[in-house]
Amino acid sequence: MTNRHRRPISRAPFSEFHIICGIAGFYARGQAPVAAALVERQCDTLVHRGPDSHGILTDGDFGFGMRRLSIIDLPGSDQPIRSHDGRHAIVFNGEIYNYRVLRDELRALGHRFSTQGDTEVVLAAWRQWGEAAWDRLDGMFGTAIWDGHTRQLTLARDAIGIKPLYYSWQEGKLAFGSELKAVLAVPGLAFDPDPRAVHEYFSFGHVRAPRSIYRQVAVLPPGHVLEIGPAGEPQLRAFWSARYMPAAPRPLDEWVQDFRETWMEAVGSQMLAADVEVGAFLSGGVDSSAVVAAMARLSDRPIKTFTIGFAERAYDESPHAEAVARHLGCDHRTHRLVPAAAQAILPAIRHAYDEPFADPSAVPTWYLSQLAAQEVKVALSGDGGDELFFGYKRHLTERRLGRLPGIARRAARTFADLPPLPWRAGNRRLQRWQKTARSAGLPTGGARFFAKTQITSPELRRRLFADTLLDGRDGDDAVLMLADEYQPDMAEISTDSLEQFAMCDLRLNLPAAMLTKVDRASMAHSLEVRVPMLSRAMVDLALSMPADVKLRGGVGKYPIRAAVAPWLPAGILDRRKQGFQMPLAEWFSGDFGRYAEELWRESGVAASGYVNAAAVEGIFREHRTGRRDHGRLLYALAIFCLWWAARAGR
Repeated sequence: MTNRHRRPISRAPFSEFHIICGIAGFYARGQAPVAAALVERQCDTLVHRGPDSHGILTDGDFGFGMRRLSIIDLPGSDQPIRSHDGRHAIVFNGEIYNYRVLRDELRALGHRFSTQGDTEVVLAAWRQWGEAAWDRLDGMFGTAIWDGHTRQLTLARDAIGIKPLYYSWQEGKLAFGSELKAVLAVPGLAFDPDPRAVHEYFSFGHVRAPRSIYRQVAVLPPGHVLEIGPAGEPQLRAFWSARYMPAAPRPLDEWVQDFRETWMEAVGSQMLAADVEVGAFLSGGVDSSAVVAAMARLSDRPIKTFTIGFAERAYDESPHAEAVARHLGCDHRTHRLVPAAAQAILPAIRHAYDEPFADPSAVPTWYLSQLAAQEVKVALSGDGGDELFFGYKRHLTERRLGRLPGIARRAARTFADLPPLPWRAGNRRLQRWQKTARSAGLPTGGARFFAKTQITSPELRRRLFADTLLDGRDGDDAVLMLADEYQPDMAEISTDSLEQFAMCDLRLNLPAAMLTKVDRASMAHSLEVRVPMLSRAMVDLALSMPADVKLRGGVGKYPIRAAVAPWLPAGILDRRKQGFQMPLAEWFSGDFGRYAEELWRESGVAASGYVNAAAVEGIFREHRTGRRDHGRLLYALAIFCLWWAARAGR
C-alpha cells in the first residue's frame, strides 16, 4: 500500500518491512551481525529528517528501525532515540498524553532532554522507574528498548491494547514489529498457518491475542512486557490487567458529574498533545457525539468532523451525524459508500491487516480514515465507550438473561432448533434470536460472551469444517472449554454475570476487534486515531462504577448520555443503537456476492484443507435464496480467500 507519506528506507531487505507508522526489529542472539541480514552496510543510526521520518540502528546481532508519523515535535524526535550515555535506544509507536508532566518530574530527578517529544520521555521514565514506568504512561504504545551493555531487549504494549506489537521467537532469533508484514519479511524464519487460529477466525471474525494467524508469530498481550537477554528464554510479564474496583456508594448525579469532569480532561489532554490539527470521527451515536461535543467546548475554532454514510437508509447514520455537526458548528464532511467501492477496496484492506480480519465495518472505517486524512493527521474517536459503560445490545440481553432462573435459561435453548422461515427478513430475525437462545443455558456471563460474540453458529461450522483439518472442534462443550482457557475463574472477575460478560468484552474483543480495525485502517492512511474513552482516568472511573449506573433502566452508557445531553440536539441520544454496520445481506445477494464467489473459486481455498468445498457452495445457495442470512460468514470467507491467494502468490 502506497501513499504520499511513504518513502523507502533503503534498498536492503529491511526496506521490505513496509512499516507505515510503527516499529520493526530483529535480534539474532549470539549469531551473525544483524546488519548483514537487515541493512546493506554497518551503520549507527540512520536518520532522515522530515514530517514522516524513519531511522535504523544496528548493534552487532541486533537491529531495529522506526517509521514515524510526526505528530509531536515535528522537526525533532526522529527515531531511534539514544540515551545521553549511549547505553539505551528506543523505538516507540504511539502517543503519551501526560508526557509533559512526566518530563517535568524526570527533569527534577536529573534527567536531560534533547527533544520536545514523548519518545525520549518514555525512555527516561523506563531508566528511572524500570517496569513501574509503564503503569505511569497515559496513552497508547508499542515500544522496544535496547540495552547495549547487557544486550537485553524490552518490548512493551499499552494496558488496553490500542497499539499492536507482533513477535516471533525461533531458534534464538526474535523478530518483532507493529505489523505482521514486518515480521514475515525477516529471512530464514518459518511461517505456517495455525489451524487453531483459522478456526478462531471463522468463529469470531478475528484472531485473539496471544495468537496470530501463524503458528510461529504471537501478539504481545495488552498490558504486558517481553524481555529477552543474551541467554535464557524470553520472559513475559503483565504490568497491568483490567479489574473492577468498586467505589464507595454515591448519588447518581455525582457519578454523572465525575464522568463529565474526567471526560473533559481526557479529551482536552488528547487534543493538546499534538502539534498538528486534530479532527474527529462522527457517526451521530452516543460516543462519537460525546467526543465532538467536548472538543467543541474546548476549542476556539470549528472542529473538523468526518462521517461515512450508506445509500441504504436503514444503515445510514449520516443524517444524525450531520445534525450533531450543525448544532456544534463543526466543519463537516460526509462520504457515502456503495457496494462497488467496498468491493474495490477489499484487496487493500487484506494487505493492511496482514492476517484475515472479518469485521465488515473495516470497509467504512477505511474510507472514513481516507476522508479524514485528506485534512488532518489526528482524529479522535469514541471507541471503548460500549465496552466500559455497557452500551452493546448484548449487554442488555445478558442483564436480562443473567437474572432468569437457570431452568428458564436452559429451556430457552430449545428455540435454537427451530427450522428456517419461508421469508428472508423473518429468517434474519430468527437467526438473531437463536443465537441468544443457544447461549442462554450456559453457566456464566463469561461463557455467554463467547457464545454471543461468534459470527457463525456451531452447527454452521460443523458443516463448514466437515472432513477438514478443523473437523471436531465444535462439540457441545467447545464454548465452555474456550471460556475456561481465557478466564478459568469467572467469579474472580465478579459475581455479577453482566460484569463477567463486559470484562471479557474489554479484555478480548476490544483489542482484537475494534482497536485492530481502527489502527490498521487509519495507519494505512497515515492518520493517527486517539481514543479518549480509553484514557487511564476514564478506564479507572468506569471500572469503579456500579453496573446499574452504567446500564440503567434498560439503557446502556447512562452516565455518558446524562453528562453530554445538554450539549447535543434534542433526541439525538434517544434513538436505537445502530453501530457501524454494513448492509451485508443485501450486498451479498447482488454483485458483491458474485465477487465473493469468484474469489472463492479462484483463490485455491477449496483445496486448502480448512473448509469443506461442497458446504461452501451450499452456503452460497442458501444466502442467494434467502433461506439463511450468511452475510457475516461470506464476508469472512471472501477476506480469507484474498489472504490465502496472496500468501500463495496467486
